[in-house]
Amino acid sequence: MANTTVHKCKECAREYPLSPMNVCDFCFGPVEVQYDYDAIEKAVTRESIQAGPHSMWRYAEFLPVDGSNPVDLNAGFTPLVKADRLGKLLGLNNLYLKNDSVNPTFSFKDRVVAVASTAARDFGFDTIACASTGNLAGSVAAHAAKAGMKGFVFIPADLEIGKVIGAAIYGPTMVAVKGNYDDVNRLCSEIADQYRWAFVNINVRPFYSEGSKTLGYEVAEQLGWRTPDHAVIPSASGSMFTKIWKGYNEFHRVGLIDKPKTRMHMAQPVGSSPIVTAYDEGTKEIRPIRPETIAKSLAIGNPADGYYGLNVIEETGGTAHAVPDEVIIESMQMLAETEGIFTETAGGVTIGVLRALAQEGTIKPDELTVAYITGNGLKTQEVVESVVNPVTIEPDFSAFEEALKGL
Repeated sequence: MANTTVHKCKECAREYPLSPMNVCDFCFGPVEVQYDYDAIEKAVTRESIQAGPHSMWRYAEFLPVDGSNPVDLNAGFTPLVKADRLGKLLGLNNLYLKNDSVNPTFSFKDRVVAVASTAARDFGFDTIACASTGNLAGSVAAHAAKAGMKGFVFIPADLEIGKVIGAAIYGPTMVAVKGNYDDVNRLCSEIADQYRWAFVNINVRPFYSEGSKTLGYEVAEQLGWRTPDHAVIPSASGSMFTKIWKGYNEFHRVGLIDKPKTRMHMAQPVGSSPIVTAYDEGTKEIRPIRPETIAKSLAIGNPADGYYGLNVIEETGGTAHAVPDEVIIESMQMLAETEGIFTETAGGVTIGVLRALAQEGTIKPDELTVAYITGNGLKTQEVVESVVNPVTIEPDFSAFEEALKGL
């Protein structure tokens, strides 16, 4: 943690020594890790980053843990894909996709959990745990296995089976809670008060959330040390959205890129869109809801960082949009058929909102645009089962030719 200094409350600015805490003792605001940016600026160059590992740890100087010995599944440095065919369909000539569906456990959560599990180990915890809408459960379970730590994952009882299996295979203790994510999270907050476990998105959340910054760093580096004109990002709690923006700005702070002018666009499903609702109403007061959507990885009704996400939208001249379930499914199929990328429902939300932004003219045809794809479609196969319609034939050539006539 050579370049970190203290925790600082985002509301009252009180400072605390770095420790497993997530809220200010005085005002109960969230705390955030602070950095010595002058030290980072002296330590990093474009060349030193490019000489680093082909993973998120090439940015270790910007992270709040010891990058020389991380709990590492080799997450990050995922492809930035030039999406020509999807772009042509949407009328966008300069469209890229940040494909984070190819991380070790098939979602961006490997970035945040790599940081959180490293911090947990370094603070002396023997157990890591989480409340999860699915992707986080798999990543926590995998990192616990890699680190030789105990893993506890708490999930809604109606979670998609692909995500349940994708966590169970690593051997954690799994607890299915009869309720939605917000119910699970409340329970975990109580448990965290009673057990000395590292809940990655509760008591070590300030370390955990910093991992999402690497999505900003990578895009800036992969674009040739610049940021896009537009970024379209799926959001549940709003944390990743704010941290990508923070990543862009940290690169500028230490002289690696010009000042970011990216317009940040938030994407949510209609059935779980409390941040979008607040944006549409012109307020920063977010009313909690009970989510009802097929995009279960985004089904958080009481978003912890929603207020800060709205601040980023306002600061950047961005927008917030929500799309219904049928558009999510259409968009998943559109992405697969044009770019060969099978995304989960959250990616369908991103592409659905991207299409809306293009159609309404918010994104101009030649503007540089990056859409973030954060999870793999193998996790949510059941929502697109209707695409399965094979031509069934007898095992001979004439039967094939006869069937071919009807295609």
